[in-house]
Amino acid sequence: MTVKERIAALRQLMTKRGVSAVIVPGTDPHGSEYVAKHWKERNFISGFTGSAGTAVITTNKAGLWTDSRYFLQAEMQLQGSGIELFKEGLPETPSINAWLGKVLQPNDTVAINGTMISVNDYKQMSAELDFYQIKTDTSFDFISEIWTDRPELPTEKAFELDIKFAGVSAVDKIKNVRKILAEKKLDTLLLTALDEIAWLFNIRGNDIAYNPVVISYAVVSEKTAVLFVDARKVTDKLKTSLSNNGVELQSYNAVFEYLKQLSGAKMALDFGKANVSLYNIVKQHNDVRKLVSPIILMKGIKNEVELAGTRAAMVRDGVALTHFFYWLDKHLADGNLTEMSVADKLREFRSREEYFFGESFGTIAGYAEHGAIVHYEADEQSNATLKAENFLLLDSGAQYFDGTTDITRTIALGNLTDQQKTDFTLVLKGHILLGTAKFPVETRGSQLDILARKALWDNGLNYGHGTGHGVGHFLCVHEGPHNIRMNENPTTLRKGMVMSNEPGLYRSGLYGIRCENLVTVIDAEETEFGKFLCFETLTLFPFDLSAVKTDMLTNAEIEWLNAYHQRVYDKLSPFLNDEEKAWLLEKTKKIVC
Repeated sequence: MTVKERIAALRQLMTKRGVSAVIVPGTDPHGSEYVAKHWKERNFISGFTGSAGTAVITTNKAGLWTDSRYFLQAEMQLQGSGIELFKEGLPETPSINAWLGKVLQPNDTVAINGTMISVNDYKQMSAELDFYQIKTDTSFDFISEIWTDRPELPTEKAFELDIKFAGVSAVDKIKNVRKILAEKKLDTLLLTALDEIAWLFNIRGNDIAYNPVVISYAVVSEKTAVLFVDARKVTDKLKTSLSNNGVELQSYNAVFEYLKQLSGAKMALDFGKANVSLYNIVKQHNDVRKLVSPIILMKGIKNEVELAGTRAAMVRDGVALTHFFYWLDKHLADGNLTEMSVADKLREFRSREEYFFGESFGTIAGYAEHGAIVHYEADEQSNATLKAENFLLLDSGAQYFDGTTDITRTIALGNLTDQQKTDFTLVLKGHILLGTAKFPVETRGSQLDILARKALWDNGLNYGHGTGHGVGHFLCVHEGPHNIRMNENPTTLRKGMVMSNEPGLYRSGLYGIRCENLVTVIDAEETEFGKFLCFETLTLFPFDLSAVKTDMLTNAEIEWLNAYHQRVYDKLSPFLNDEEKAWLLEKTKKIVC
């Protein structure tokens, strides 16, 4: 069926059931950003494939809400669908609930699949719609009724992450969780987020593209730890290991009955992660307590083994990038390189490195105007051929057993205009200013965000996405609880957190620029005014000096760039051949102040 035909089929069901609107989020029962094909309900009903967005279908209207990363992509993918694009974050854009309040009538019903929305989001939604006297219902699963060829849930084998990579055993992690529960006078914790479960039990899988997680639920209590997972995923070796760590196995869907049988438990539930369907079962049979999952912060602060592994992975990743960009320089003149072919070639170079598992997200290879599409994904129709002109924005990353990488480099494929060089240098100045920040403990990411934007703001420029996101350790490339963005986040930056530093600038129809490294928080100094922290840059690959207007850089910025490039050369050159060493030496040459 076409998107229009799917929406028509959905509307027939809505009319039959007396429902005036259906909300279709782009998530899964675990609150994931990236989801297995089985749960791509929003993609199915709208045709929009971005990782963030919500579709809303009424009996005569349809809309899709997404953020600035996907404005251009959504405009293209929604053409001819009859779905209106609502650009989140713009002052003129109504919220979903406000829009429904305008287009629906009192006593109308809005339906949403209860497994696809968190408790917090549902409580807010129902309260806001109640203001308009609009009812909500979480009992319908309309998409399953019309998605006749829906993919099955994956059955990929799970595996244990070796302690030499994880640094802490599952036994010790579970003990720490139990200690926290006891301190809060709780006896049971329900876990629904896939990366939290993977981290806690030191398991990994291949159920979701780019995210090495295992589709599962988990319950941890004072004496038991239960992992709910499809038995087909569990090898005998993993089963034995989990058993030795005190972990009991039950089937994936058995979690619902298990929760009913826990009658009377003081159960902690993360209302920001757990879905409404689970919550409704738990609250009927147990004493439910709202608790932000303690694993979020435990996972977000990397231990010394995880940090050492990440640093090692950065060296191998930098070597692979050097192989690739050296190859690109040699073959650009061939005239047959495309966005898709260079993305494939980069993956090939990475795959040769030790401990490589896969990419950490789909490579964004945006040539010229495609670079202005923040989360651009080339396909057979859009696949541009590279020419010896303009910018190539390449945002890519890898999953290694010892760490996760994420890097963006914007490179000049030919001579640049003065404006292009100015734009690039302004973005680089923001990157350097944030990367060299020193800040007191208890500082939040939102308090540092201005550093990355100041040079742009001073020139009336800006970018619409966040400046930094948390990064997992051989887990999801996007993770909380910390970030660096304009929006307020109460989580303070703490030693051991890993995140990105990625300011950008995007000129629609022309080009895009982004400079991204990963950093980790380390101790800086302690003075009479308290303890201060700073960032250690982890990523190892040069910035394109041919795009830099050195007269726009301060002496301090030049000193940082020279020192960074020297470290890049020192770390990577031992693993390169003579020609690649010479190439890298030129790319990391010192700028004279």
